[in-house]
Amino acid sequence: MMTKSPGKQPMGLVLATGFLLLSCGCSSLDLFSQRFQSPDGVDVGGANAKLVGDLAVPYGMFPVTVESIGLVTCLRETGSDPAPSPHRGALLADMKARGLDRPSRLLASKGTALVLVRGVLPPGIQKDDPFDIEVRVPSQSETVSLRGGWLLDTRLKEMKILDDQQLHHGRDWGVGKGAVLVDPSADVEKNPILACRGRILGGGRALRSRSLGLVLKPEHQNVFNASRAAGAINKRFYSTSPGGIQEGMAKAINDKYVELSVHPRYKDNIPRYMQVVRSLGLRESSAKRLERMAILEKQLLDPITSAQAALQLEAIGHEGIDLLKKGLKSENTEVRFRSAEALAYLDQSEAAETLGKMARDEPAFRVFALTALATMNDYGSYEQLCALLNVASAETRYGAFRALWTMNPMDRRVMGEKLGDDFSYHVLDVSGPPMIHMTRSHRAELVLFGTDQRFLTPLLLEAGPRIRITSNGGDKVAVSRFAVGQPDQKRIVSSKVDEVIRAVAELGGTYPDIVQALQQAKAKDVLASRFEVDALPQAGRRYERTADSAEGEMDRIAEVNPETTRRSPFSLFTRPRGPVSAKGGPNAASNAEKNP
Repeated sequence: MMTKSPGKQPMGLVLATGFLLLSCGCSSLDLFSQRFQSPDGVDVGGANAKLVGDLAVPYGMFPVTVESIGLVTCLRETGSDPAPSPHRGALLADMKARGLDRPSRLLASKGTALVLVRGVLPPGIQKDDPFDIEVRVPSQSETVSLRGGWLLDTRLKEMKILDDQQLHHGRDWGVGKGAVLVDPSADVEKNPILACRGRILGGGRALRSRSLGLVLKPEHQNVFNASRAAGAINKRFYSTSPGGIQEGMAKAINDKYVELSVHPRYKDNIPRYMQVVRSLGLRESSAKRLERMAILEKQLLDPITSAQAALQLEAIGHEGIDLLKKGLKSENTEVRFRSAEALAYLDQSEAAETLGKMARDEPAFRVFALTALATMNDYGSYEQLCALLNVASAETRYGAFRALWTMNPMDRRVMGEKLGDDFSYHVLDVSGPPMIHMTRSHRAELVLFGTDQRFLTPLLLEAGPRIRITSNGGDKVAVSRFAVGQPDQKRIVSSKVDEVIRAVAELGGTYPDIVQALQQAKAKDVLASRFEVDALPQAGRRYERTADSAEGEMDRIAEVNPETTRRSPFSLFTRPRGPVSAKGGPNAASNAEKNP
């Protein structure tokens, strides 16, 4: 389960202890800042710095893996008694500490299985935020399947094998539990190991928040520069208490580190927040800012430089809005998008129409357009997202649903309900092709696009180990539950997908059970609706500019090799993203979105 630590850790991890020892208050920084100024007021070591990003680099933007040993119960005689091992010893010790009676007897049951548990905490995760959990049985285990299992409460922490070959535990970072989702489509006869791996969607809860910050570059490490960077950030980003007191998002801890809080506007796009923070100007006069904005106006209208120019104008704030609105009128697609994206984070209603069009028509910009629309507090963005629920593209309409839910989970159009205290269920009254969407990440969620979807009969489906769905034809479907030591139960419903799902949940079926039934139905051709799994907007595309794109020539889309891309920064949509290329190729158009 655990791997040996691969050499030296990232700089931020090495500096962490030093930050704690050198910690001092902002008032101390202000007191000593004069020591680091030259007679003309220019800071020593930062004379050429114009933006916060010239002084500092991000800290805390890497994922943190947390792990543990756990116990899965409720298995249908597919578990095993684990052999003596450090894993078994650790689990027994934990069970005894919790006061469980005769834990060895519980482990010996074939209804339980020892599992290795792992979760990944994304940058900026806050206390009580959910995260996904992966579970798997150890090698050499006699457990044959985790299907239908339930993970008991498990404490998750950082674990590493260091140079002394000993397993070292860090602090508790989270706790996890819930129903285990084993891929229902997995062919366990050909690959039995797939039945011994699963996920618990949103089953983890963070016990503490992860910090974000900026580490000053070595040549700029002094208290004056740290104070200057924090001051620039707090002038642009702050929160206001009910009493009207403003509190900045940044705090200079010492001469090397500035701690950052996440501004609510960027809570679902931490990397963009960091980009904007690093695009902030450093104590520039009004005249200097106007001079920089004149340059940015020209850069914004050039597709090659528009992305960085838009970020700087977004960082400037309200003074940059008029220039960004000029970008909306450009004939170039990329310039319009960059301008609209920045305007969305400034909550300007003019951005909504352009972003809606980009989400519908430009696959390379879709994920970013939807994320930007979700940040706006504007009815225009809401209308655009609602309209996208009706389009043919699966990733666009589900992406719009996710954005609407993020914007306002209590909105009646997307609120849905909890079924079986296990998963979120949403039936949307929309037009467009009937579609059913399930997730294998983020949270357990089932969405029906269209209210009158039906199974084709006759049919025979399994929903987990205890529930069967049968029909001999016509419009009647029987949903039956069979369990040892319990009376049989049956529900007779119509062939409507909605009624069948509700009947399964009423009989105790879990999210994995319902997903299994739907996937079987699709495989057996008794489900006419389109069935999609994690149809998130694809962020692994790049926007190809033709040689004459600045003159308004047609732009093209190309897929990026996943091996060369970086992970998408977005919590809403989490697929790889590639850089923008300035070159067009003969096959650039041929790799456009293959399955909308």
